[in-house]
Amino acid sequence: MTLRELIDAELDQLSEQELDELYRIVQQFVIQRKQSNKGGIMSRLRQIKVEAPEDFSASLDAYMNGEKQLSEQSDIH
Repeated sequence: MTLRELIDAELDQLSEQELDELYRIVQQFVIQRKQSNKGGIMSRLRQIKVEAPEDFSASLDAYMNGEKQLSEQSDIH
């Protein structure tokens, strides 16, 4: 039995109300897929916002090994 046939067999057991609910779920799934397919990985990465001190990237090692600490008083951008 193919996957489509398995799905059809399950759909045959649903009431009209359940089919309506399932149809709305499928519509949302399709919309989300279309939206997620817009743009590649770089466009999704550009959406990431980082709040960190000005020297964070230059001093990443110092922050990682504990030489520098992030604090609420630090100048975060």
